[in-house]
Amino acid sequence: MLEQQMAAPDFWENRPRAKTISQQVTQKRSLFQKYKSIETQLDDLEVLQGLGIEEGDASVEREVVLGAQALEQNVGALELEAFFAEPYDSNDCYLSINAGAGGTDAQDWGEMLLRMYLRWVERRGFRSTLVEVSPGEVAGIKSTMVEINGPYTYGYLKGERGVHRLVRISPFDANQRRHTSFCAVNVVPKIEDPEVEIAAEDLKIDTYRASGAGGQHVNKTDSAVRITHLPTGIVVACQRERSQHQNKEIAMQILAARLYELQHELKKKELKEIQGELKNIEWGSQIRSYVLQPYQLVKDHRTDFEMGNVQAVLDGEIDPFIESYLKRKR
Repeated sequence: MLEQQMAAPDFWENRPRAKTISQQVTQKRSLFQKYKSIETQLDDLEVLQGLGIEEGDASVEREVVLGAQALEQNVGALELEAFFAEPYDSNDCYLSINAGAGGTDAQDWGEMLLRMYLRWVERRGFRSTLVEVSPGEVAGIKSTMVEINGPYTYGYLKGERGVHRLVRISPFDANQRRHTSFCAVNVVPKIEDPEVEIAAEDLKIDTYRASGAGGQHVNKTDSAVRITHLPTGIVVACQRERSQHQNKEIAMQILAARLYELQHELKKKELKEIQGELKNIEWGSQIRSYVLQPYQLVKDHRTDFEMGNVQAVLDGEIDPFIESYLKRKR
């Protein structure tokens, strides 16, 4: 049915709809190819097992066991990809972190979260590029944004959107008291040419000097760009490139993606409601708690899934949380 729609002469007249259908077709083709590959693996294993039984060869039995384990992993990965049915699940994404209540502890928590997601990216074999970072006054970060590239990165990470809570003995408190810190994580898909009209009068554009590690090109020119969309209050910044023009172009792409996502999710609501919903997305819903003291536990409040090995989670082992969220959502 979808391929028949793509074959229609007027298919590309409605570009947003055409892009959505094209992405869905690509996704379904990929899933079908992986399904056929698993079928072939299963057939090969059955033949191999038959040979092992016939010849009584123990080495063949070991090979069958290893093959079955690999097959199980592939089936699990395919099952997970089958959950990605929304339009931009297959896209790259932008992940942002903003420190909330908790002062220096919250800013340190923001840096811990950034490290956690970057470790997850490495585990997956994906790529990440730092778009913007605002360092904390004493430690950590006030805010940051990372571009993450890889198959289904938006599909995997969209469930990370919300408030993340940390409970621990503060390393910044001389009295060694327990502190609670909050950070907001937001995830938006990277969309090529999003169909969004942005009026120049709705924008406030500021330039500033890039933050970060030393080097001859850092803090020498006002190349970083911050764009505020006045009607919604969305703020996007970019300091990735040395050119102010390039940073502005990237920031506009990110802003367009965020506005497109808002329009998609809240298209039946008025602009005032959109602004309120944005605040709720970023600050109103605590999705996960990470407790280091008096006990160790990471718990997702939406699915009730939990892990006692907090350090493993902070080292990027978040796939169990992602999978439990996707399965519950479906």
